Amino acid sequence: MAGGGVNRKISAASARAHTRKPNQNTSFNLPSAFSCKMIGFSVVSSFYQELVEQLGIYIVYFDRPGYGESDPNPKRTVKSMALDIEELADQLRLGSRFYVIGFSMGGQVIWSCLNYIPHRLAGATLIAPVINYWWSGLPSNLTNQAYQLHLPQDQWALRVSHYAPWLTYWWNTQKWFPGSSVIANSLDNFSSKDLELVMKSPVRNLAHLRQQGEYESLHRDMIIGFGTWEFSPVELDNPFPNNEGSVHLWHGDEDRLVPVTLQRYIAQQLPWIQYHELPGAGHMFPLDDLVPDNIVKALLVGEK
Repeated sequence: MAGGGVNRKISAASARAHTRKPNQNTSFNLPSAFSCKMIGFSVVSSFYQELVEQLGIYIVYFDRPGYGESDPNPKRTVKSMALDIEELADQLRLGSRFYVIGFSMGGQVIWSCLNYIPHRLAGATLIAPVINYWWSGLPSNLTNQAYQLHLPQDQWALRVSHYAPWLTYWWNTQKWFPGSSVIANSLDNFSSKDLELVMKSPVRNLAHLRQQGEYESLHRDMIIGFGTWEFSPVELDNPFPNNEGSVHLWHGDEDRLVPVTLQRYIAQQLPWIQYHELPGAGHMFPLDDLVPDNIVKALLVGEK
């Protein structure tokens, strides 16, 4: 058990657990891989069974606390999600090390894993990870420029979640002025390429994903993701100083949800990150048919 042997309830472990694994005849075996989702989208759901068979991997992916059938965790913190993943891996007997992959808000979970449980990781991939504009180490000129790229209503929604988190639910449900456009599923946040991908890709039912209420899912995500963190990803040490693993960050240069300029800066400050910038791609590029395979192969076998 994680947490010094304390028997904690794992919110993530009671989620709808989705797995893909190779058949018994696979010729070699690699450590298991976790994937953490954004709202309604999972990178792993796009993985082809052929790739699983080819690489001999076992994949576990789940809804984060408060989404789908995953139990809410009112005490959820930046740190608790990493410890949940560690404990879930132990209960599933996935071994001493495993890979983690996170998309969008799930990317923030990967930063948490890199900080709190680096000794358990074989490698990590962050896909268009959401950035907290209040992380220390980010230059104010870049954060201000990136912040201004958001719609005015989203700038206000982010301010509220950071400075007055107790007002987050009210702010995004009142009717006097617009709340977060992301929560409202506004298409204004998508590039033209994003819209093409979303329209042709199956998406899980949003009512199912939010069945436990928007406060325990979307609003708590905002409070934690844009709150005050105990650490800054910009200041992380290399989790693999002996090159025993790798960390990858993938981002589209036309992402309207997470401006690319700050990802470039983080990648420059952390030279141990292998940065992959995709020209013409928006936020939803993992929905492209070939991208998930490339992401997994880069992490597991070094192919690009």
